[in-house]
Amino acid sequence: MFKKLHHKFVFLRRVKVLAEELGSLIPAGTKKILDVGSGDGTISKQIQDANPGVEFFGIDIMARPNSSIPFKLYDGNRIPYDDNSFDACMFVDVLHHLHHVKELLAEARRVSAKYILIKDHLYVTKFDFKTLTFMDNIGNKPHGVVLEYNYLKATEWDTIFKELGLEVLKTKTAIPLYPFPFNLAFGRKLHFVSLLKITK
Repeated sequence: MFKKLHHKFVFLRRVKVLAEELGSLIPAGTKKILDVGSGDGTISKQIQDANPGVEFFGIDIMARPNSSIPFKLYDGNRIPYDDNSFDACMFVDVLHHLHHVKELLAEARRVSAKYILIKDHLYVTKFDFKTLTFMDNIGNKPHGVVLEYNYLKATEWDTIFKELGLEVLKTKTAIPLYPFPFNLAFGRKLHFVSLLKITK
């Protein structure tokens, strides 16, 4: 029963909202986007359908029975594409599952000619951290996703971006992922979407 409720009121809403939020950040002229950690490609497919001319490709460390976009397995470290193969790379709630965030973003920077799109988490207090841990356990643990709980503060994200030569063009933290009153507990600017431009 809980699983069905979570799918209906959390998962499906999340897909719709994130497709809209991320889709709105895609710069004009962007054609090829690599979704790193694409899962079944549902979010990418919804963005693609709403943005004619944009084509998504996916990679992940786990193969799903069905993928909504063209898909490749990869080792979680080196992205299996040549330099500048895409206009942009996208990460949707992937990086906090890793301890080599900077290294994988450097790989995304290598294969992307222009931009990087990110949806991930932010925290300030211990309560924020515990809330994110709880959310990860509910949403990902049942699917066998490795949980590293590597949530970063805004200053830590900024440091990584600067070290990699990534300029933040747009960031949004008010993302309507949850309906009232759940947004009071699980929203609270714990989530962000950002468009980054490769500058060097």
